[in-house]
Amino acid sequence: MHLFGKYRVEREVLDEQRLEEITQRKAYSDIHRSLTEQLRDSLRCTLPKLKRDVMSSLPVLYWLPKYSVWDYGMPDLVSGISVGIMHLPQGMAYALLASLPPVFGLYTSLYPALIYFFFGTSRHISIGTFTVLSIMVGSVTERLAPDVDFLIMNGTNITSEVDITARDSFRVQVAAATTVLGGLIQVLLGVVKFGFVGTYLSEPLVRAYTTAAAAHAVVAQLKYIFGVSPSRFSGPLSLVYTLKDVCSLLPHTHLPTLLVSAVTMALLIAAKELNSFLSPKLPVPIPVELITIVAGTLVSSYAHLNSNYTVSVVGEIPSGLSSPCVPDVSLFGEVIGDAFALAIVGYAISISLGKTFAIKHGYKVDSNQELVALGLSNAVGGFFQCFSVCPSMSRSLIQESTGGKTQMAGVASALIVLVTILKLGTLFQELPKAILASIVFVNLKGMFKQYADIVTLWRSSKIDLVVWLVTWVSTMLLNLDLGLAASITFALFTVIFRTQMPTYSVLGNVPGTELYVDLETHRQVRQKGVTIFRSSATVYFANADLYLEALKKSGLDISKMIIYKRRQEAKQRRRERRAERRAKRQAKKEVMENGTVFVIPTTPRTADGPSRWEYLKGGAPDSTSLGWMSELQDGDTTTLGSSSEDTLSRDLERVSLGSLGKWTWDIHSIILDLSTANFIDIVAIKMMKNVFQDFSEIDVDIYMAGCQASVVEQLERSEFFSDSITKRHLFASVHDAVLYCLNHRGASSFPRYDPSLVSLFRFYLECPALTFL
Repeated sequence: MHLFGKYRVEREVLDEQRLEEITQRKAYSDIHRSLTEQLRDSLRCTLPKLKRDVMSSLPVLYWLPKYSVWDYGMPDLVSGISVGIMHLPQGMAYALLASLPPVFGLYTSLYPALIYFFFGTSRHISIGTFTVLSIMVGSVTERLAPDVDFLIMNGTNITSEVDITARDSFRVQVAAATTVLGGLIQVLLGVVKFGFVGTYLSEPLVRAYTTAAAAHAVVAQLKYIFGVSPSRFSGPLSLVYTLKDVCSLLPHTHLPTLLVSAVTMALLIAAKELNSFLSPKLPVPIPVELITIVAGTLVSSYAHLNSNYTVSVVGEIPSGLSSPCVPDVSLFGEVIGDAFALAIVGYAISISLGKTFAIKHGYKVDSNQELVALGLSNAVGGFFQCFSVCPSMSRSLIQESTGGKTQMAGVASALIVLVTILKLGTLFQELPKAILASIVFVNLKGMFKQYADIVTLWRSSKIDLVVWLVTWVSTMLLNLDLGLAASITFALFTVIFRTQMPTYSVLGNVPGTELYVDLETHRQVRQKGVTIFRSSATVYFANADLYLEALKKSGLDISKMIIYKRRQEAKQRRRERRAERRAKRQAKKEVMENGTVFVIPTTPRTADGPSRWEYLKGGAPDSTSLGWMSELQDGDTTTLGSSSEDTLSRDLERVSLGSLGKWTWDIHSIILDLSTANFIDIVAIKMMKNVFQDFSEIDVDIYMAGCQASVVEQLERSEFFSDSITKRHLFASVHDAVLYCLNHRGASSFPRYDPSLVSLFRFYLECPALTFL
């Protein structure tokens, strides 16, 4: 048995004016301080305020003094070692995606993680290389430093070769400049509290974008998998051209390289499946990628794959750390678009992962501070030849699942990378690039599973599905930078479309409650005398005309109602003039032989006399009827005419506006439900004024209900209220407005026919001996 709670509230009907009196609403100047006061308060620096600002800007000062080594030390250390082991293969592999030497992937896994330790607010994300950002950096480096710009001619021979050292050096400069500029953009956006920019990247958009980026990553690694050298393309359709070129070179596949790739991918897939099967029983996941690169390096070194079979290897890896250097500022103008795209995509991925873990573990992530922390990680890292970074889903899950508690796990992982750079980097010089490409291939499996989103979105939201498909197609065809811009633009257009083309409904009351629902979608609702009109979106300049059109289509076309009213008045006047002439002629012909002619009024008497008369035979005249006869002879009365029965039935008939398809004669009040509006602009306010004025011409009251405080303030500032439109026309809720309308004009909730006319008609039906003349 289900028990439903009930509540009963007894209060007065509240319009806006009465609500303000009860709640003692503050004035606009009391809520919104002037610019001078804001500047004075911002310049007034007190010690507590300074402490709060420092704590918020440098979060490590807040949590590090409270750090418990006994509680958090060992879990953070184990988690950091596990993540650091993952950093090694991923850093080198993703450096190939960025078209940079693998050692710079190790640098990228070191410096940004240390910077984030001081400024980040998330305890579980792992900052470092990421597939999508690496591909985006690679598109920039290959566009500005293509191989054809570094060709060396072999004397008299026609053949030429690429100066790899010079090319890689310039590509590192391009990547560093792009990363620094992207980081500065992120810091600037964070300082001005622009962290909400990431909300414009919806989940379908981000997932479609990363899915398309995974396809770019696959195509970029095909040359390492098959051991071919396709031409490099950039700009729109570069993916198609590259794929076409790779397919044309497949007959020239380097078989030893393909064999290494196939064996590596087979072993990786089998090991990962085994790892996922045993994960509930293992405290720490097996470092499959690290084992793979160690085994691959040993096999390559002892089998001399490079010298004997010409399998491309990583090559020289310098030991030690490189000194910081200032990026080439002259490149900023050429990479500013790519830097902005990197900043937005990196932040979107970072904040989504950060909030996911924060909700799971019950702490808060500051979106603006995260933007600053990520920006500083990129900007400072760019001075050490790092490329753009953001959290990785796989590493973050490992950090969280292995027991990581705080940002100290990131420091532990950075130490693992540091040891590798200083002492172990040279050991990986014989590592085949095909193994790194295979690691990228296998790690993209999760992104390719996102194609299942198409089925899910088809069932749940067609608009989100269109956003997903447009994002995927534009990213595949227009490259990563232009594809992101096109995707965001289209997503914003869908938002505009949904607010410009909302759903409109006429509401009815659920009997016995204060609830109002759509008349078209519910049966047990009623509407009597009051029309409640609601839009699913706020009313502003883009949909004000559509709002008015929808109001007309709901049966409230003001212009047609005015025309109808005027036509009815004109018809009534013509009817009265004809009836007056017939009444005068009939009065002269009456001869009282066997009875008296009674003149019976069928409508209430007015100052000018009865508005309509009927004649009945029989009975005796009284003084009142004789008085009416004298008035009749004076020509001040009217009659229904010769066909009284037909006219009577017409008067009893409810009037309908056929062109509107809706009975509107019984509507005396209209309520505009604005509970969905969070703002209103000057165009919508002018439209509302016109609606009030037009309906007043046909004696229909109009009210607004459910207005938020911000909407009321905008109405006040726009001088919406006047002597004819006051705050008495605004109500706190729809139910308040309905109760007021029914109390104010409740009698009009029934068809407006004359009750005396009905009494006469019933009298005639009950007394058939009486006949009309």
